Amino acid sequence: MRKQIAIGIISIIATLGLTACRTSSNSVTYLQDSDTSQTTDMKVLADYPLRIAPDDQLQITVSGTEPDAVAVFNMPLTTHQKAGEMIVSTTPVLYTYQVSSSGEIDFPVLGRLKVDGLTTSQLSDTLTRRIGKYVKSPIVSTRISNFKVSVLGEVNRPGTLQVTSERLSVLDAIGMAGDLTIQGNRKNVLLVRDNNGRQELHRLDLTSTSLFASPCYYLQQNDVLYIEPNKARQKDTNISQNRQQNLTLVSTIISALSVLASLGIAFLVK
Repeated sequence: MRKQIAIGIISIIATLGLTACRTSSNSVTYLQDSDTSQTTDMKVLADYPLRIAPDDQLQITVSGTEPDAVAVFNMPLTTHQKAGEMIVSTTPVLYTYQVSSSGEIDFPVLGRLKVDGLTTSQLSDTLTRRIGKYVKSPIVSTRISNFKVSVLGEVNRPGTLQVTSERLSVLDAIGMAGDLTIQGNRKNVLLVRDNNGRQELHRLDLTSTSLFASPCYYLQQNDVLYIEPNKARQKDTNISQNRQQNLTLVSTIISALSVLASLGIAFLVK
Protein backbone atom coordinates (compact mmCIF):
# COMPACT_ATOMS: atom_id res chain seq x y z
CA MET A 1 0.00 0.00 0.00
CA ARG A 2 2.80 2.37 0.97
CA LYS A 3 4.61 1.47 -2.23
CA GLN A 4 1.57 2.36 -4.34
CA ILE A 5 1.18 5.70 -2.54
CA ALA A 6 4.87 6.49 -3.14
CA ILE A 7 4.54 5.64 -6.84
CA GLY A 8 1.46 7.87 -7.08
CA ILE A 9 3.25 10.79 -5.46
CA ILE A 10 6.22 10.36 -7.82
CA SER A 11 3.88 10.29 -10.82
CA ILE A 12 2.19 13.51 -9.72
CA ILE A 13 5.53 15.24 -9.21
CA ALA A 14 6.74 14.10 -12.64
CA THR A 15 3.55 15.32 -14.29
CA LEU A 16 3.86 18.71 -12.64
CA GLY A 17 7.50 18.90 -13.65
CA LEU A 18 6.70 18.14 -17.29
CA THR A 19 3.90 20.71 -17.26
CA ALA A 20 6.22 23.34 -15.86
CA CYS A 21 8.83 22.58 -18.52
CA ARG A 22 6.24 22.80 -21.27
CA THR A 23 4.97 26.14 -19.99
CA SER A 24 8.50 27.50 -19.77
CA SER A 25 9.26 26.38 -23.32
CA ASN A 26 6.14 28.09 -24.64
CA SER A 27 7.19 31.32 -22.99
CA VAL A 28 10.73 31.45 -24.39
CA THR A 29 10.44 29.98 -27.91
CA TYR A 30 10.43 32.44 -30.81
CA LEU A 31 7.99 32.18 -33.75
CA GLN A 32 6.12 29.23 -32.27
CA ASP A 33 3.44 29.07 -34.96
CA SER A 34 5.91 28.36 -37.77
CA ASP A 35 5.73 24.93 -39.38
CA THR A 36 8.91 23.03 -38.45
CA SER A 37 8.14 20.16 -40.83
CA GLN A 38 8.82 22.17 -43.98
CA THR A 39 10.25 25.40 -45.28
CA THR A 40 7.92 28.30 -44.53
CA ASP A 41 7.95 31.35 -46.80
CA MET A 42 6.98 34.35 -44.71
CA LYS A 43 6.60 37.63 -46.59
CA VAL A 44 7.74 40.74 -44.77
CA LEU A 45 5.11 43.41 -45.40
CA ALA A 46 6.99 46.23 -43.71
CA ASP A 47 8.60 49.04 -45.70
CA TYR A 48 12.05 49.31 -44.18
CA PRO A 49 13.87 52.19 -45.95
CA LEU A 50 14.79 54.88 -43.44
CA ARG A 51 13.31 58.33 -43.88
CA ILE A 52 15.56 61.28 -43.18
CA ALA A 53 14.39 63.22 -40.13
CA PRO A 54 15.45 66.37 -38.25
CA ASP A 55 18.70 66.02 -36.26
CA ASP A 56 19.98 63.27 -38.56
CA GLN A 57 23.63 63.41 -39.55
CA LEU A 58 24.13 62.79 -43.28
CA GLN A 59 27.33 61.74 -44.98
CA ILE A 60 27.17 62.82 -48.62
CA THR A 61 30.00 62.23 -51.08
CA VAL A 62 30.08 63.23 -54.74
CA SER A 63 32.44 61.55 -57.21
CA GLY A 64 32.74 61.37 -60.98
CA THR A 65 35.02 61.15 -64.00
CA GLU A 66 36.16 64.73 -63.41
CA PRO A 67 37.46 64.90 -59.79
CA ASP A 68 38.31 68.59 -59.98
CA ALA A 69 34.82 69.46 -61.19
CA VAL A 70 33.02 67.58 -58.39
CA ALA A 71 35.40 68.78 -55.67
CA VAL A 72 33.31 71.90 -55.01
CA PHE A 73 30.36 69.69 -54.06
CA ASN A 74 32.32 67.90 -51.32
CA MET A 75 33.05 69.41 -47.93
CA PRO A 76 36.70 69.12 -46.88
CA LEU A 77 37.78 66.32 -44.56
CA THR A 78 38.30 67.43 -40.96
CA THR A 79 40.33 66.24 -38.00
CA HIS A 80 38.99 66.04 -34.48
CA GLN A 81 40.07 65.93 -30.86
CA LYS A 82 38.31 63.73 -28.32
CA ALA A 83 37.49 65.05 -24.87
CA GLY A 84 40.46 64.69 -22.53
CA GLU A 85 43.01 64.13 -25.31
CA MET A 86 45.97 66.48 -25.73
CA ILE A 87 46.75 65.44 -29.31
CA VAL A 88 44.51 66.13 -32.27
CA SER A 89 43.82 63.01 -34.35
CA THR A 90 45.43 63.06 -37.78
CA THR A 91 42.84 60.67 -39.18
CA PRO A 92 40.53 62.67 -41.46
CA VAL A 93 36.81 62.50 -40.75
CA LEU A 94 34.14 62.93 -43.39
CA TYR A 95 32.06 66.05 -42.84
CA THR A 96 28.42 65.41 -41.99
CA TYR A 97 25.40 67.56 -42.80
CA GLN A 98 23.13 68.29 -39.85
CA VAL A 99 19.44 68.15 -40.76
CA SER A 100 17.81 71.19 -39.21
CA SER A 101 14.59 71.21 -37.21
CA SER A 102 12.83 72.31 -40.41
CA GLY A 103 14.23 69.29 -42.27
CA GLU A 104 16.80 71.11 -44.40
CA ILE A 105 20.55 71.02 -45.06
CA ASP A 106 22.96 73.57 -46.54
CA PHE A 107 24.70 71.98 -49.51
CA PRO A 108 27.65 73.48 -51.42
CA VAL A 109 26.66 75.35 -54.60
CA LEU A 110 23.05 74.10 -54.45
CA GLY A 111 22.25 75.97 -51.24
CA ARG A 112 19.47 75.01 -48.82
CA LEU A 113 17.72 71.73 -49.64
CA LYS A 114 14.61 70.14 -48.15
CA VAL A 115 15.50 66.54 -47.23
CA ASP A 116 13.03 65.64 -44.48
CA GLY A 117 10.99 62.54 -45.36
CA LEU A 118 13.27 61.38 -48.18
CA THR A 119 15.14 58.09 -48.20
CA THR A 120 18.88 58.23 -48.75
CA SER A 121 18.36 56.79 -52.25
CA GLN A 122 15.85 59.49 -53.11
CA LEU A 123 18.20 62.20 -51.86
CA SER A 124 21.07 60.72 -53.87
CA ASP A 125 18.91 60.71 -57.01
CA THR A 126 17.85 64.33 -56.40
CA LEU A 127 21.43 65.47 -55.90
CA THR A 128 22.58 63.54 -58.95
CA ARG A 129 20.08 65.40 -61.13
CA ARG A 130 20.89 68.79 -59.63
CA ILE A 131 24.68 68.35 -59.75
CA GLY A 132 24.39 66.89 -63.27
CA LYS A 133 23.63 70.41 -64.49
CA TYR A 134 27.18 71.43 -63.54
CA VAL A 135 29.33 68.32 -64.08
CA LYS A 136 29.18 65.24 -66.26
CA SER A 137 27.90 61.93 -64.84
CA PRO A 138 28.20 62.62 -61.09
CA ILE A 139 27.88 59.76 -58.60
CA VAL A 140 26.31 60.63 -55.25
CA SER A 141 26.43 58.44 -52.14
CA THR A 142 24.32 59.25 -49.08
CA ARG A 143 24.06 57.54 -45.70
CA ILE A 144 22.74 58.34 -42.23
CA SER A 145 25.75 58.25 -39.91
CA ASN A 146 23.95 58.51 -36.57
CA PHE A 147 21.45 55.65 -36.97
CA LYS A 148 21.07 54.16 -33.52
CA VAL A 149 18.51 52.22 -31.50
CA SER A 150 18.29 51.32 -27.81
CA VAL A 151 17.44 47.91 -26.36
CA LEU A 152 16.55 47.96 -22.67
CA GLY A 153 15.16 45.64 -20.04
CA GLU A 154 15.58 41.87 -19.90
CA VAL A 155 18.40 41.43 -22.41
CA ASN A 156 21.95 40.28 -21.75
CA ARG A 157 23.62 43.47 -23.01
CA PRO A 158 21.20 46.42 -22.69
CA GLY A 159 22.25 49.74 -24.17
CA THR A 160 22.37 51.83 -27.32
CA LEU A 161 23.39 50.19 -30.60
CA GLN A 162 25.19 52.09 -33.35
CA VAL A 163 24.00 50.78 -36.71
CA THR A 164 26.12 50.93 -39.86
CA SER A 165 23.48 49.71 -42.31
CA GLU A 166 20.00 51.06 -43.06
CA ARG A 167 18.24 47.77 -42.53
CA LEU A 168 17.88 46.57 -38.95
CA SER A 169 15.07 44.30 -37.84
CA VAL A 170 13.74 43.73 -34.34
CA LEU A 171 15.39 40.31 -34.27
CA ASP A 172 18.69 41.81 -35.46
CA ALA A 173 18.64 44.35 -32.61
CA ILE A 174 17.83 41.67 -30.05
CA GLY A 175 20.68 39.57 -31.37
CA MET A 176 23.10 42.51 -31.09
CA ALA A 177 21.94 42.97 -27.47
CA GLY A 178 22.86 39.38 -26.64
CA ASP A 179 19.32 37.93 -26.85
CA LEU A 180 16.63 38.08 -24.19
CA THR A 181 17.26 36.65 -20.76
CA ILE A 182 15.17 33.69 -19.68
CA GLN A 183 13.08 36.15 -17.61
CA GLY A 184 12.18 38.33 -20.61
CA ASN A 185 8.55 38.53 -21.74
CA ARG A 186 8.68 37.58 -25.43
CA LYS A 187 4.98 38.07 -26.02
CA ASN A 188 4.69 41.75 -25.13
CA VAL A 189 7.76 43.67 -26.30
CA LEU A 190 7.33 47.45 -26.23
CA LEU A 191 8.62 49.59 -29.10
CA VAL A 192 8.81 53.35 -28.54
CA ARG A 193 9.09 55.33 -31.79
CA ASP A 194 9.45 59.05 -32.33
CA ASN A 195 7.20 60.25 -35.14
CA ASN A 196 7.73 63.97 -35.78
CA GLY A 197 7.91 64.75 -32.07
CA ARG A 198 5.11 62.37 -31.08
CA GLN A 199 5.94 59.22 -29.13
CA GLU A 200 4.24 56.13 -30.56
CA LEU A 201 3.94 52.93 -28.53
CA HIS A 202 3.75 49.57 -30.32
CA ARG A 203 3.51 46.05 -28.93
CA LEU A 204 5.27 43.12 -30.60
CA ASP A 205 4.90 39.37 -30.06
CA LEU A 206 8.19 37.56 -30.72
CA THR A 207 6.52 34.16 -30.36
CA SER A 208 4.31 34.71 -33.43
CA THR A 209 5.21 34.84 -37.12
CA SER A 210 2.83 37.82 -37.39
CA LEU A 211 5.91 39.77 -36.29
CA PHE A 212 7.12 39.75 -39.92
CA ALA A 213 3.98 41.57 -41.08
CA SER A 214 4.31 44.33 -38.51
CA PRO A 215 5.18 47.81 -39.83
CA CYS A 216 7.62 47.95 -36.89
CA TYR A 217 9.56 44.82 -37.85
CA TYR A 218 12.28 47.04 -39.30
CA LEU A 219 13.52 49.69 -36.91
CA GLN A 220 14.00 53.40 -37.46
CA GLN A 221 16.35 56.01 -36.03
CA ASN A 222 16.18 56.38 -32.24
CA ASP A 223 13.71 53.52 -31.75
CA VAL A 224 13.66 52.05 -28.24
CA LEU A 225 12.89 48.38 -27.57
CA TYR A 226 11.94 47.56 -23.99
CA ILE A 227 11.76 43.93 -22.87
CA GLU A 228 9.66 43.73 -19.74
CA PRO A 229 10.19 40.95 -17.16
CA ASN A 230 7.83 38.00 -17.22
CA LYS A 231 5.47 37.22 -14.35
CA ALA A 232 7.91 34.84 -12.67
CA ARG A 233 10.59 37.54 -12.66
CA GLN A 234 8.18 40.15 -11.32
CA LYS A 235 7.09 37.75 -8.57
CA ASP A 236 10.70 37.03 -7.60
CA THR A 237 11.42 40.76 -7.51
CA ASN A 238 8.44 41.40 -5.22
CA ILE A 239 9.49 38.53 -2.94
CA SER A 240 13.04 39.87 -2.80
CA GLN A 241 11.81 43.37 -1.99
CA ASN A 242 9.51 42.06 0.75
CA ARG A 243 12.32 39.91 2.13
CA GLN A 244 14.66 42.89 2.16
CA GLN A 245 12.05 45.00 3.94
CA ASN A 246 11.52 42.25 6.51
CA LEU A 247 15.25 41.90 7.10
CA THR A 248 15.54 45.66 7.54
CA LEU A 249 12.66 45.64 10.02
CA VAL A 250 14.15 42.73 12.00
CA SER A 251 17.56 44.40 12.02
CA THR A 252 16.02 47.63 13.32
CA ILE A 253 14.16 45.77 16.08
CA ILE A 254 17.29 43.86 17.11
CA SER A 255 19.28 47.08 17.22
CA ALA A 256 16.62 48.74 19.34
CA LEU A 257 16.50 45.77 21.72
CA SER A 258 20.29 45.79 21.94
CA VAL A 259 20.27 49.47 22.90
CA LEU A 260 17.54 48.88 25.50
CA ALA A 261 19.47 45.91 26.91
CA SER A 262 22.64 47.99 27.19
CA LEU A 263 20.73 50.76 28.98
CA GLY A 264 19.15 48.22 31.32
CA ILE A 265 22.49 46.64 32.21
CA ALA A 266 24.02 50.06 32.79
CA PHE A 267 21.09 50.99 35.06
CA LEU A 268 21.43 47.77 37.08
CA VAL A 269 25.18 48.22 37.52
CA LYS A 270 24.63 51.64 38.97
